[in-house]
Amino acid sequence: MSSIKAWGMFFVSPGQPLERRDFTIGDIGNDDVVVKVAGCGVCHTDLGFISGDVGTKHDLPLILGHEISGRVVATGKNYQNLAGKQVIIPAVLPCGECELCKAGRDNICQHQLMPGNDFDGGFASHIVVPARFLCPLPDDLGAFELHQLSVIADAITTPYQSMVRSGLKKGDLAIVIGTGGVGLYMAQHAHNAGATVIALDIDEAKIETVLQQGADFGICTREMSVRDIKKAIRAFVHDHNLPANQWKVFETSGSTAGQTVAFSLLSFAGTIGIIGFTMGKLELRLSNMMAFDADMFGNWGCSPKYYPAVVEGVLDGSINLLDNIITYPLSELNAVIELANDHKLTRRAIMIPDQE
Repeated sequence: MSSIKAWGMFFVSPGQPLERRDFTIGDIGNDDVVVKVAGCGVCHTDLGFISGDVGTKHDLPLILGHEISGRVVATGKNYQNLAGKQVIIPAVLPCGECELCKAGRDNICQHQLMPGNDFDGGFASHIVVPARFLCPLPDDLGAFELHQLSVIADAITTPYQSMVRSGLKKGDLAIVIGTGGVGLYMAQHAHNAGATVIALDIDEAKIETVLQQGADFGICTREMSVRDIKKAIRAFVHDHNLPANQWKVFETSGSTAGQTVAFSLLSFAGTIGIIGFTMGKLELRLSNMMAFDADMFGNWGCSPKYYPAVVEGVLDGSINLLDNIITYPLSELNAVIELANDHKLTRRAIMIPDQE
């Protein structure tokens, strides 16, 4: 292939602004493709890398960004069938061959590659990526533009896998703790599965939003004790004849407070899914798991096998995407990072490479 001139926003040092740099893409591997980036979402994980709270696996400098959509503009010889295709790049790219992959747990493949962590990511005009597990999109995206679908790669698919993993079904009670970029979609998925959804958040505005997008009830838990939260939920259960047991609790806030509430809501034959991440520690009486005959699981990313179902849900409108995103030129990434760190973004930011 002929070389491709590209540019990206490079993460050079923790705590420092990202730097725009040009680079050239030359020959690629037989199993790789080059994707011209249409859009790349800004995730909380990116903020953790930039602050230095979380380390990248690849040495710096590195282009961050792992919620990516785009069009294939060059291919290795083994994936010429993808030439010209619109695609989503999964945030977790498994090897497909190891013990975990063959066991159906490819989302936690120990040979996985994550854009913007293991190799240069999507805050760029182009990205070189392994082709095997790309998610091809229809030629006709209906009411959507390609860049808008980028956040499917993490914010929407990760909670979808959690919903599947939990065994959630029609008639169940789902309790979603934290209704930010992931929790909002967790509530939508639970609603679409036929569950009754109670959403908890410390932000009244987020409660109002999630009530419009799938939650049946919302509780602003700011200044509420764990005991008060449990009491309020039990009142909802009693007043609305909801299931008294087997609650499905999804912790998406990534906070010690949220995880404490989640564990307190353990019920007989209940399930807790830990989707949010924190370095904080909790002191728990694990014997509650035994006494309630309950289940708990963690969730890392999403297997590529679930992407087509999520894409279908977004395109047919059963998953509300458009009300939850906002776009910016990629050249303004540093300013958007400041907005995100200052909690001034109310929608998921998608960075669109500037036209050169």
